[in-house]
Amino acid sequence: MSEFLAQLVRTATDDPQHGWIEAKEPNGEFERRTWAQIHQRALRVAGGLRAAGVRPGDAVALFVGAPADVAVAAQGCWLAGASVTMLHQPTARTDLGSYAADTVGVLRMVGARALVLGAPYAALAGDFQKALGDDLPVRSVDELLAAEPVDADPQVSDESSVALLQLTSGSTSHPKAVRISHGNLISNMRAMVEAAQIVSDDVMVSWLPTFHDMGMVGFLTVPMTFGIKLVKMTPADLLASPTSWMRAISDYRGTITASPNFAYALATRALTKASDLDLSSLRIALNGAEPVDPKATAGFAAAGERFGLDPGCVLCAYGMAEATLAVSFAPLGLGLEVDTIDQAALSRTGRAIPSSEGTTSSFAMLGRPLSGLTVQIRSEGEVLGERQAGEIFVRGTAVTDGYLTVDGYAAAQDADGWLATGDEGYLVDDQIVVCGRTKDLIILAGRNIYPTDIERVAEAVDGVRAGNSAAVSLLGDGRESFAVAVESTYADDREQSERIRQEVARAVNHALDARPAQVVVVAPGWLPKTPSGKIQRSRVRERLETGDAPT
Repeated sequence: MSEFLAQLVRTATDDPQHGWIEAKEPNGEFERRTWAQIHQRALRVAGGLRAAGVRPGDAVALFVGAPADVAVAAQGCWLAGASVTMLHQPTARTDLGSYAADTVGVLRMVGARALVLGAPYAALAGDFQKALGDDLPVRSVDELLAAEPVDADPQVSDESSVALLQLTSGSTSHPKAVRISHGNLISNMRAMVEAAQIVSDDVMVSWLPTFHDMGMVGFLTVPMTFGIKLVKMTPADLLASPTSWMRAISDYRGTITASPNFAYALATRALTKASDLDLSSLRIALNGAEPVDPKATAGFAAAGERFGLDPGCVLCAYGMAEATLAVSFAPLGLGLEVDTIDQAALSRTGRAIPSSEGTTSSFAMLGRPLSGLTVQIRSEGEVLGERQAGEIFVRGTAVTDGYLTVDGYAAAQDADGWLATGDEGYLVDDQIVVCGRTKDLIILAGRNIYPTDIERVAEAVDGVRAGNSAAVSLLGDGRESFAVAVESTYADDREQSERIRQEVARAVNHALDARPAQVVVVAPGWLPKTPSGKIQRSRVRERLETGDAPT
């Protein structure tokens, strides 16, 4: 039995009353189950999967929304020796016809031997079975729970066994699944527990989706494996009431939470209107999963102070699915630390020179690599020194060996075990600083301009929705140029849209000495996003170049 699975079983059996998950059930009520109770239900799910023909080494896909059901179904897969693929869940704007076809493609890509459905998707079992035929059994969580339980089999897995096939956050029509082994998983989870000093008395509070690595690994598998208390909401809960996240932290005396930038921006606005909250228990508010915006992070810390929030609880992090989840955590208790540098020097020379004068850029310090991981900064094959910007490479026990794609297996590491992350950044006293994505870099007259710098300026313009802008290079006409797309509720107001266009163009030119060739103001929801909420700049570029935007 792998170390991961052995720890999971120990947690459930050694102290069955300690540690629990409290989550919303399909009836809308919150219900608490101990991890021991989850384990007993998971043994039945494992029995049901075996009866359906699932064998050790097989892949099982989960289309389950209720967090407690996800915990039961995922652990059941692992107890049966299978890997877990969490399918992306549709949103209100999803084209369900395309989604169904794409999902069938994902199931075939990962070689799924079973599909498990749970609330609120269990009613789709017949539709999926019809689309998939008889070769792939479709079962509901309730059906699997009716099976006879199995005993935990010590031979069912080892460190090389695949635990997760984590779908990347790109389009489901071009899917790719990161292979995370049992060894990768336990290595990264232990490193996170060590770095965050997580103990059994902690209370984790999360709204993060379980089809995203931060939600699935950080805020489901970690507490389930180590017996930590977990209050699990859903993204729908957050969007319906941004205050509900802060309310849960207050009511349950939450000590650890996490989110990407956009939700901290939502929380900041909610906190300005809230009353009767107590956030003094929160010791870690982790910001990750997308480039950390220092302004948004500082805004959250400031808005929470009147409710007892310690600004030192802010913890900025760097991670990716290819490293299981986390690569680095900033030091505990220090709060947001920012590196402010000469923007022109970074753009023209690739040097991150500290500066407080002239035009500057500020980036969050993301901490040193976690235990078991090593980081290098490279440019054209050369390893760079401190404060020299280049592509970030990572190596270590949590790093995947490769991907499953529609064309088969693709290795992720080079001959020496290094993974090219595709992120641009630099090191300061061994702490990681991320500037942006290599593929999104805008090159203008020999200067490297990071889209995030442009987007932060654009979002400061009145009427632009925070976290909803995209700066992209334009590839046509043989000239170097870029465009900025911003979402606004004023998109249909010609006068206000024109004002926003002009102000964005002026602000970007003033701040960065670079005038956008095009600024478009679009309605909320126009910017294409991944299932986890990240803006897809490549698709924004496609839409602009094909004329699918206001002129």
